[in-house]
Amino acid sequence: METVTTRTVEYPADGLTMVGRLALPAGTGPRPAVLIGPEGTGLNDFQRARADALAELGYAALAFDIHGGRWFTDPDEMLARCLPLLDDPDRMRDIGHAALDVLLAEPRTDPSRIAGIGYGTGGAIVLELGRAGVELRAIGTVNGLVTGRPGEAANIRCPVWAGVGSEDPIMPPAQRDAFAAEMQAAGVDWRLTVYGGAQHAFHHPPVGPEQRLLPGVGYQPVQAERAWRDVVALLAENLG
Repeated sequence: METVTTRTVEYPADGLTMVGRLALPAGTGPRPAVLIGPEGTGLNDFQRARADALAELGYAALAFDIHGGRWFTDPDEMLARCLPLLDDPDRMRDIGHAALDVLLAEPRTDPSRIAGIGYGTGGAIVLELGRAGVELRAIGTVNGLVTGRPGEAANIRCPVWAGVGSEDPIMPPAQRDAFAAEMQAAGVDWRLTVYGGAQHAFHHPPVGPEQRLLPGVGYQPVQAERAWRDVVALLAENLG
């Protein structure tokens, strides 16, 4: 039985050497492909496993890096890196475009069938690719309901699905409303799913005692499984 193949890919972006995870399904022909953006803490084994899981479903998948190989256990360090990044759409787009170039360079990638999904900061980066007019088949973001520069959402030419926890203090109701208003005004085919009782990063299991969490951040496995099913359904609907 053929299995998924994986490899580490290094590439330059944002003045750093990014270290991503490329996972490819069994077989030899071109496959629909998915960019996967990690949470603000960065790429770790859990996010790498998302690429593997999507490859098992038949997608060429790249879990891209946002911190030059670093994964932050200290939330203050993470915020010092992420907050300026989230305030700079051009930097986010550069990181996203660099990852997209890696995925497009893979012969197994069908360039006409690419989707982007992301979590937190990674979700904001994928959204910026859509606002930059990149031809994606679908965009999914979990806990990354970040609005862009005025009018640029009109460049998004694919369905957008967003998921968020009802108890997320980082993406509160006002932020959800602003995101929905931006998508609606731009004429985007958008959906917003609110997971009742879920906090920020509800989809990410605890990694170890060395990681400190911000208030309002916590893993909730039932909602995490629901969000994953919603991501898989989004890809199935739009990538075929």
